[in-house]
Amino acid sequence: MVQNKSLIIMGLTAAAIICVLVGIYRYIVTAYEVTTVYVDGNVHYTNEEIMEMVMGGRYGNNSLYLAAKYKDKGIEGIPFVEKMDVNILSPDTIRISVYEKALAGYVEYLGRYMYFDRDGIVVESSEERTSGIPQVTGLKFDYIVLNDYLPVENDEIFKRILDITQLLNKYELMADKIFFDSTYELTLFFDGIRVTLGSDSNIDQKIIHLKNILPNLEGKTGTLRMENYTEGTKNITFLQE
Repeated sequence: MVQNKSLIIMGLTAAAIICVLVGIYRYIVTAYEVTTVYVDGNVHYTNEEIMEMVMGGRYGNNSLYLAAKYKDKGIEGIPFVEKMDVNILSPDTIRISVYEKALAGYVEYLGRYMYFDRDGIVVESSEERTSGIPQVTGLKFDYIVLNDYLPVENDEIFKRILDITQLLNKYELMADKIFFDSTYELTLFFDGIRVTLGSDSNIDQKIIHLKNILPNLEGKTGTLRMENYTEGTKNITFLQE
């Protein structure tokens, strides 16, 4: 009789513990369910793709789980991304900060797009073209090694590429292609418009003036001759095709 009573007490205690644990589990699942996600800094990936990378898998929508998973560490090893940080703003809200690699341009090599940074280091290889990153042509190289310098004759060309892309970004211009000839004279391509800029002389003024000209050439095809442009130039030749 005493033994049966002890078994009953043990059973009730176990049941009570299980009920408490179930209650705690349900509370954690519901109270810490993420309903709002802020994503910033992403260009290459969409918000949905970033959220899937961070929150994919079981319990991925639970802020308590995410806080433990990403505590004091960022997310690395994602193509085109330096790292991602996850910050818990409240039990139902998180912020994902994306720090993408600073890409200066890309070259085509063996059917792939090889992206390089401001120092000329090839940081990514992809079968997909990334919007907003210009193709660079005219560079001479025999091979490419990922995470190594692009082997070109003149290393200073990467500083020029970075300066040009920064100028274009500053004035909200998006070139499809940057071309250097054998003497490193510069040509930019915008849809059907070819813009010959020549050397870096007066490059800032050239880009500022180019921003004002391009809207008038929309839908046209031809060459805009700006290689001899100076601050005092009044007329610029456009050779329509």
